[in-house]
Amino acid sequence: MATYTISDLAKEFDLTTRAMRFYEDMGLLRPERAGPGGRNRIYSARDRTRLKLTLRAKRLGLSLTEAKEIIDLYDSPRDTGVQLRKFLEVLAVHRRQLESQMTDLQANLDEVREHEREAQELLQKIEAPTPKVVDN
Repeated sequence: MATYTISDLAKEFDLTTRAMRFYEDMGLLRPERAGPGGRNRIYSARDRTRLKLTLRAKRLGLSLTEAKEIIDLYDSPRDTGVQLRKFLEVLAVHRRQLESQMTDLQANLDEVREHEREAQELLQKIEAPTPKVVDN
């Protein structure tokens, strides 16, 4: 059975050891303890997979709590239908949040474009050459 140190996994997934310890505190990872006072963490292939799934969930924009709920379902002896329904539920909520944010961002972009257009028009007016008055 493959085992990993905290440094092995941190390096493989481009994380800090502090982040690894945080994931452990959140209950996402459960390494064995060895050495004097249990100071050395020994991660299993299962921990490595859980870390990989956690990082994938983060890339999707899920919270660590949501990631833990979903990952924990796969550790339980439950029916896969329950797991998939929970995953779909979390994804649907997250998708709605992203769509709402996208709508807000689009409105913000439209407003910025309008201000840019207005500023360009004003700039053209003040920079337009003034006609010279000729005295006869």
